[in-house]
Amino acid sequence: MATIFSKIAAGEIPSYKVAESENYFAFLDINPMVEGHTLVIPKKEVDYIFDLDEETYAGLTAFAKKVAEAIGRAIPCKRVGVAVLGMEVPHAHIHLVPLQKESDMDFRGEKKSLSPERFKEIAAAIAAEFNK
Repeated sequence: MATIFSKIAAGEIPSYKVAESENYFAFLDINPMVEGHTLVIPKKEVDYIFDLDEETYAGLTAFAKKVAEAIGRAIPCKRVGVAVLGMEVPHAHIHLVPLQKESDMDFRGEKKSLSPERFKEIAAAIAAEFNK
């Protein structure tokens, strides 16, 4: 059975897409810690990131770097934090989080509530930077 992330990448479930290639997909987290919190996934469905084959892992990392650079240009921040937890969805994924301070990346903290319009604005801003 396909994971929710596979369904998002396939367009079966709506998302706020920020970037896509043949093998990878990036979209805004709908329960973000901060504005611009993005998830990056391989389209290949593998539960644990370190179970990815070398080529897919390297490609995912390179794609995530390009997405992080776009986030950094689109969202005012000091750094873009990176986290791999992978406990909540059985599909390898990387969290990219715009940071002003380290506590911005507290997964236990209160999540932001954004309007669909705001999500669309943020996704469009990151996508525009990604596609430059």
